[in-house]
Amino acid sequence: MQAISVNLFSAGYLTDMQRGRPSTRPRPAFGERLRALREAAGLSQQQLADKLGMTQTAYAWWERNRVALRPDQLQSLAAAVNVTVEELMGMAQSKKRGSGPAGKLRQVFEKASQLPRHQQNKVAEFVGAFVKQHANGNS
Repeated sequence: MQAISVNLFSAGYLTDMQRGRPSTRPRPAFGERLRALREAAGLSQQQLADKLGMTQTAYAWWERNRVALRPDQLQSLAAAVNVTVEELMGMAQSKKRGSGPAGKLRQVFEKASQLPRHQQNKVAEFVGAFVKQHANGNS
């Protein structure tokens, strides 16, 4: 009987499989954000590591452990997943106004934004006319 040699790597079987044991520790906040941004960009750890010129193991360390990256590493990483450094660091949401309850007008507009498009247009037309009238000094 003749032996048949099968290369499982060329068939794509083993290259797409997860390797290693899953971690029992939760990811730190930065690692979780990094994983989410990588997946949103449609990249595997290996693909992102290749873009950054590093090994997959080294990149996986960034997602799994607390790390202190240099500014040039942060810029390269942000560019690779197509976000700003501020978004990468989780600073983008800090631009929000106070954390108190939304004002009445904001609440009304949030509800109006859930209406069908033709009803939204009517609301916008009415509010626009109302604002224009009161901007001219007519009460």
